Amino acid sequence: MTLSEVLPSVRQLSIIEKLKLIRILAEDLEAAEDISPLEPFKTYDLPTPYNSFGAGAILMQSLDSSSQT
Repeated sequence: MTLSEVLPSVRQLSIIEKLKLIRILAEDLEAAEDISPLEPFKTYDLPTPYNSFGAGAILMQSLDSSSQT
């Protein structure tokens, strides 16, 4: 069954039933082995644009070229 087949039926559900469906789907995702959820009190390193001056220059060039066209 595809998402486009399921969506019309899901949209007809009441708000309470939609919330229950969200909870069920979230539990299914949490139980899936290929998804690694975030762990509490663990530190995650995330790349950010801070102190990435080369990336900033490229973004500025892109903005300048898009504003000229």
